[in-house]
Amino acid sequence: MQLSQAKERLDQALARKDLIMLVGDCEVKYQGRAASNLPMGSRLLLIKGDGSFAIHQNRLLRPTNYLMSNSWSVNLENDTLIISATKRNPVEKLTVFLKNVEMLNVHMMEDRESDFKLVGTEKELNDQLMGDLEVLEKGLKPLKQEDVLRKGFVDILAEDKDGNLVIIELKRKQADYNAVMQLQRYVNELRKIKNRKVRGIIVAPSIGRPALELLKNNGNEYYSFEFDVTQPRATIKGIDTKQRTIFEALDGNKKEKKK
Repeated sequence: MQLSQAKERLDQALARKDLIMLVGDCEVKYQGRAASNLPMGSRLLLIKGDGSFAIHQNRLLRPTNYLMSNSWSVNLENDTLIISATKRNPVEKLTVFLKNVEMLNVHMMEDRESDFKLVGTEKELNDQLMGDLEVLEKGLKPLKQEDVLRKGFVDILAEDKDGNLVIIELKRKQADYNAVMQLQRYVNELRKIKNRKVRGIIVAPSIGRPALELLKNNGNEYYSFEFDVTQPRATIKGIDTKQRTIFEALDGNKKEKKK
């Protein structure tokens, strides 16, 4: 493609805030909080309607250069197509010197934020558990969801059949050392506030070995579950209502790693 044709298409596409994909041989210079120079080579230029400008090489997932631009300029000088993107605060400038354009694709794309829905959040799974805590333990009754403590938010506060308070922390990924420590802080704080017995339960798909050992040493419990992330919502496929021993849980984790 001739550089003059590329300039005309780029001017139109930038004015419409289209998605632009350009492949060509270029040199890239950046000036701002630091300075860099990418020597001549084949690159992919990706410009989006939100003002983002990314320079990709044929390696790595992340762009080599990136800038959120407030203003654009496209000029043709001495057989070189110059694309400049400028950011005002802080002041940064990314300039591309194109010697040739192998491919230039322009797409008018429309996105509606309302179309995006995150499926399988902890809140969504918490809501399901609140509906029937007896899948965890017979006689377990919900008292409050997202109860506020000085040290954070308790996912579910419940009461067992013996009248003990139960703090339930739900993790959609593997529970780790930090999750166990977080639960213990909540248990300790609630014991001081209520002056009664408080149990702690972590509900997660899996738990690391050090975390499980610490959890048991603290006198707290672990239940495993599986959830199916499908549209229109994620659902809990099944909860292991039989409290596993530490050896059973560790053996299960080993089998998962082998898969």
